[in-house]
Amino acid sequence: MDSNQAGHITLERILKQESGKLISVLTRIFGSHNLELAEDVVQDTLLKAMEQWHEGIPENPTAWLFVVAKNKALDVIRQQKRTHEFAKDITLLLESEYTLHPTLNQLLDENEIKDDQLRMMFACCHPDLSEEAQVTLILKTLCGFSTAEIARAYLSSEETITKRLYRTRQLFREGKIQFEIPSEEDLPQRLEAVLTAVYLIFNEGYNSTHHTDLIRQDLVEDAMYLIKMLSEHPVTNHPNVLALMALMCFHAARIPGRLDENGNILLLKHQNRHLWNRELIWFGKGCLDAAAEGGELSRYHLEAGIAHEHSNADTYDMTDWDNIVYLYNLLYQLYPSPIVALNRAIAIGETEGAQAGLEAIEEIPDKDTLKEFYLLPATLGEFYKQLGQPDIARTHLETALSLTQSETEKTLLRSKIAQLTYN
Repeated sequence: MDSNQAGHITLERILKQESGKLISVLTRIFGSHNLELAEDVVQDTLLKAMEQWHEGIPENPTAWLFVVAKNKALDVIRQQKRTHEFAKDITLLLESEYTLHPTLNQLLDENEIKDDQLRMMFACCHPDLSEEAQVTLILKTLCGFSTAEIARAYLSSEETITKRLYRTRQLFREGKIQFEIPSEEDLPQRLEAVLTAVYLIFNEGYNSTHHTDLIRQDLVEDAMYLIKMLSEHPVTNHPNVLALMALMCFHAARIPGRLDENGNILLLKHQNRHLWNRELIWFGKGCLDAAAEGGELSRYHLEAGIAHEHSNADTYDMTDWDNIVYLYNLLYQLYPSPIVALNRAIAIGETEGAQAGLEAIEEIPDKDTLKEFYLLPATLGEFYKQLGQPDIARTHLETALSLTQSETEKTLLRSKIAQLTYN
């Protein structure tokens, strides 16, 4: 990568990170019903930055962007205050020249910006929005993704994403989605929706289901940025937030060892653990310890505990599979998902052997819901291979191959099928 490419990537990253702050602040000023107006002002600000920064990024790019955005906001307010209604609680302050400047200065305070980003997260994950719409809006508003980038990330068309965003923004235009931090009574449920959306973004980055690349580092980094923001805010610094942050740290720490030099998947047992990010693992352990002090147990606590067992083992053979099975038992009681049951069966296969793993799969109550999920036949194929039944194993692996959309997973499955054929 030459210096021009590196500079372009740095510029793009700065603009993406700051755009979420800018949209959040301007939505607070203009009101949630004027979300599109806030987006337009931010777009103009970013375009001006790209025009003027081609010779070099300023020493304080954040301050530069906020000054430009503030000036553009001043122009918008002066031009449209007779025809537009802005945020109700500050409309009168914005209409007077005596209070306009000090009001904007106060709203551009660093602590206010953090509150506005939090408000935007809750607005993006409003219960009236579908899970798909929530994720799309977070990527668009808080992470600075373009419509084309969102479409590529989720193997969708730009037209589909554009229509989804239009329908979502319509709820904002109609004033049905408020730009506020939920009440203490509503916070737990609303926060859970935010965590679900952030975890979906992280998972798509960590193990992309619709992409030629197994790992989408941009999605991983954005999800970790969002969870860090939640963990550092006093309103949302809850045990389940810290537990999810720990879980994401443990997974992200193993990314450097997940692929070989040709971009092929390396299974956990074959990974070079010296490549794992130990600093991130230690940080995750600190988050998990802090999460344990809160007196509550969430699915994220248990999933983080499982991920920590994998991250903490110096070798694959030193993995404490008995404790992993125990944690999966607790997780299934708390969150009885067929995918959890399948992962539990895999862990049982490690502790008690392939036959016990097969029996655990047979005992999954709603196993039929997994019939389109490639991991079920892939696991069956592995168990039958261990039991010395290559023909049955091959049939299951070929089924798994037909179900996955990931090119890297297809390469791994073809390799396993070839080993059965030639052995």
